[in-house]
Amino acid sequence: MAINILLLIVLIAASGAMLLPAVTGAHGWRATVTPLASIIGSGFLVAAPILSHAIGDFAAIGMAALCAAGWLFGSAIRHNIAHVERVLENRKQIVFRRLDQVSALVLAFAYWVSVAYYLNLFAAFAMRGFGIIDQFWIHVVTTGVLAALAILGVTRGLKWLEDVEVAAVGLKLGVIAALIIGLTMSLFFGWGGTPPDIAPHDLPPAGDQARILLGLVILVQGFETSRYLGSAYTPETRIRTMRYAQIIATVIYVAFIGLATPWFAGPLPPIGGETAVIDLLRPMAFVVAPMLIVVALASQLSAAVADMNGSSGLVEDISGKRIPMRFGYAITAMAAIGLTWGANIYQIIVYASKAFAVYYFVQCVTAVISALRAERPQFARAALFASGAILALVVVVLGMPAEGGDT
Repeated sequence: MAINILLLIVLIAASGAMLLPAVTGAHGWRATVTPLASIIGSGFLVAAPILSHAIGDFAAIGMAALCAAGWLFGSAIRHNIAHVERVLENRKQIVFRRLDQVSALVLAFAYWVSVAYYLNLFAAFAMRGFGIIDQFWIHVVTTGVLAALAILGVTRGLKWLEDVEVAAVGLKLGVIAALIIGLTMSLFFGWGGTPPDIAPHDLPPAGDQARILLGLVILVQGFETSRYLGSAYTPETRIRTMRYAQIIATVIYVAFIGLATPWFAGPLPPIGGETAVIDLLRPMAFVVAPMLIVVALASQLSAAVADMNGSSGLVEDISGKRIPMRFGYAITAMAAIGLTWGANIYQIIVYASKAFAVYYFVQCVTAVISALRAERPQFARAALFASGAILALVVVVLGMPAEGGDT
């Protein structure tokens, strides 16, 4: 009983602190919230079971490696914010303008996949709340939500739903704080339930472990949203707050997965693996399941809305305004519905990882050219960004689903 009370106190205190007007109204925090919301959006819910299934006791190390890859890609995007954005209006900068157009096209497609990813998780957690684990009904609910968002987008737009994001992040950070405290108390002081005594399962071959890890880049995706907040924040603010978001997300991910790994000793269940975090942490305290379901619904919906807004805006820009943003919502929804019925959640995770990896590749190539074209060529930075481009290509070529099937 004590552990349940402790978790609720931490949840209320941490969420309340995050939702104070002084916090939500802070200019720097709002600029940090957008990338942070995407980075810890859904990855927090699926990372521990998938990584534990794939690499066992080294799950936290694997998560740290993914965060390091995200930092590498983020460094290229931060370079582009500082040095490339300001020259894009110059029509003579044909190379940078073409690369920016390619980036926008690739990112629009990546958003389509991520919307499918977010809303499939939304539906899975919603159905789990009713005790239903059935892929058919998860797909039906996902399709219904996508159709509803498309209709709202076409008729009213979805910008009015974006305020959900700040509240969802505050709630999610409160849940994360509660879970980390709870896991610490359980692991080191024996409060509440204790990790189950599960015999170690057979891990995939080393080569497959590496490929599964490469297919999980989507877990740390989201920092790139700072690149497209130029209308609201200065380049210096976006660069600084992108760093903050990635550092906060890294601390959260590594701490949570390091503490949670003992609870995820077995293989992924044959069905319902995307919501396995609920069943696996339920023995710790009975408040865990409702906390996770509520935060999953809020965060997945807000993340999906943000990406639908982003993709629809990009479709409008790419088409030269020939396709209005309101029809972009319908295009995004139809693409996400096709993915929902054509792939399972693990395949969608890898498709999303590869789509964003292509985007990161273009951003890294842009950063390489910019570094070499500088008044004083920055060869070391160009080499760093080139390594990011190579890593992105490796993700595209070799990434595979956690369940072990090729994509």
